[in-house]
Formats: sequence, structure tokens, C-alpha cells
Amino acid sequence: MRLDNKVAIVTGAAMGIGAGIAERFMEAGAAVVVFDINAERANQMAQHLSRSGRALAIHGDVSREADVQNAVARTIQEFGALDVLVNNAGIEVVGQVVDVTSADWDRQLGVNLKGVFLFCKYAIPHLRGRSGAIVNISSVHAFVSYAGNAAYDASKAGMNGLTRALALDHGHEGIRVNAICPGYINTPMMDEWLAAQPDAEATLKQVLSFHPLGRIGTPRDIAEAALFLASDAASFISGANLVVDGAMSVAGH
Repeated sequence: MRLDNKVAIVTGAAMGIGAGIAERFMEAGAAVVVFDINAERANQMAQHLSRSGRALAIHGDVSREADVQNAVARTIQEFGALDVLVNNAGIEVVGQVVDVTSADWDRQLGVNLKGVFLFCKYAIPHLRGRSGAIVNISSVHAFVSYAGNAAYDASKAGMNGLTRALALDHGHEGIRVNAICPGYINTPMMDEWLAAQPDAEATLKQVLSFHPLGRIGTPRDIAEAALFLASDAASFISGANLVVDGAMSVAGH
């Protein structure tokens, strides 16, 4: 699984799953654009990657159209092409519908769903004719709901629907579009969630018990899946949802 001479944009790539994907893509030979709302961390990540290859940090918000247009334009200006788009940037708004504000709802769908729409809208014209690949980082929340996650669940279910539509609309252009649905992954977002629990240690123990494989996932686990779907090894796979959750969902959790 190689991405030699390929150019990839990874959103939310300054930390967590996005950083893991950016590093793995760099190892596989790609030039990587680190797009993130945190400019300082994006720059640090790009500097880290630049020790091994070509990398560029771009600061922006995936839900702002001008920021997305700028990111794609700068990628083409810097590298002359675009081959892979990974829509990874995401946030999680916790709460039941009756408790979530309209602003929270708009922000949740703005980042997790509108951001995917915008990046695909401006990236697809450059992916045409290059056997382009789009990998959307969704969640098991797209089809397995948990109490108090209404907005997040809706955003991820919408992402999976958009993935299917994109695969249908752009397959004739040689563009493959797939989604990865992670379960619990050891990221800063999970750390924040655990810290908000009444008993973080007990919660983590319970979460571990959900997994037949006996552990939670790592960013590297998702990065390997993303590399597979972005590479020629998956040349006949499009419109698929790849679940990467250590068998948690099939165990009924």
C-alpha cells in the first residue's frame, strides 16, 4: 500500500486520528497537507512531517467555505495536484435534543457534515482523471446510537449517506469515496470525554469490556485503514463503510 507521488489533504490533522493518518501517508510516500483550526499545532505537525517528506500546514475551519477554497487552491499551488482527500475533522456535541442549543446543533453539523460537503465540492474537480480517492472518517455512531449524542449521531449518519451519494455521482470519473467508522479510539477527544465522567477509571474499564479484542483502538489503526482505502490496493472499493472498532458493535455495544 503506497502513495508515492500522491498529494493528500488531511483535515483535522494536527492531532489524534488525523495526525496518525498524516504520518502514515507520509511514510507511504505522499506529500501531505495538514489542515486544522489550530494553527500552532498544524505548523508543528507539518514541521514534524517535513523531516521525512513534503508537508504543508494550512490553518482554517472546515465549515467556512472561504477557508476550504483557500486550502484546495494553496494545495494545487504548492504541489501542482491533488489525489487524496481525508475528511477527518470533527467535534462532538453531547446532549439530548431538548438540551442542545440551535447554535450547538449548527456547529456540530457544520464541522462534521458541511465540512465534508465543502471539501468534496472544491476537491473533486482536481481529483478527476487522477484515480482520486476520498476517505471520510465517520463513526460507529452512524448506525449504533448512544444516549445523549443526538447531534453527533445525526452528523455521522449524514456523513455515511453523503459518502454513498458521492460514490454514485463520481464513480464514472474514476473517483472512489469510502467511509471509515471507528469505535473508541485513544485520542485527545476521548481523553476529554473520560475526564468529564464521574469516575474516569471505572468508565475506561467498562469501555474496555465492550471490546472482544480486549483493547481500544489507536490512531494508527485508523491510519492503516485510511491508507488501504486511499491506495490502489482498494481500487475496486467505493461506497463502502469500513468498521474499525475491535468487534465492539457486533458484540452489541
